[in-house]
Amino acid sequence: MAQLPAAERARFLFRTDQGVIDAKTWRQGTALLGAILVLLTAIWLVVAPFTQRDLAATPFFAWATIAAFVYLLFYAFTILLIAISHYNLSAKRWRDRGRPAGLAGLLPFFALLSGAAHWLQPRVAETLSYWYVAGLDALLVAIIIWNVAELGFCGRRAD
Repeated sequence: MAQLPAAERARFLFRTDQGVIDAKTWRQGTALLGAILVLLTAIWLVVAPFTQRDLAATPFFAWATIAAFVYLLFYAFTILLIAISHYNLSAKRWRDRGRPAGLAGLLPFFALLSGAAHWLQPRVAETLSYWYVAGLDALLVAIIIWNVAELGFCGRRAD
């Protein structure tokens, strides 16, 4: 792929699933999305305790709590954008490998499913055993390993 200006390159990599890319480009794009995800998750881990409060002990309008929930909205929206961007990036790579581009949806789907299970399980522990969550995590790790191996290190598949 010819070198495009930064804005056009980002648009090609993350905003459309059309085209093909090589393994190095996939690794770089995935690393960028992963770095953004890690940074935003670290911030969330710092502000998350402010979402737990007792109305008897704190005022109704606690600014730290409001800020934490505003960040949670931003964080959730950004997680969805990262999942969509990673789908678009991976679809190009799956196409280059000669496989269906729809396989790119497996990783974001199971990552979101695993995250939802981690959120839900403590709230309904009597109904949802932790083994379901562990099973989803194991499946997610297997999909991550498969994606990294095939998309990140295998060459172009001959047609």
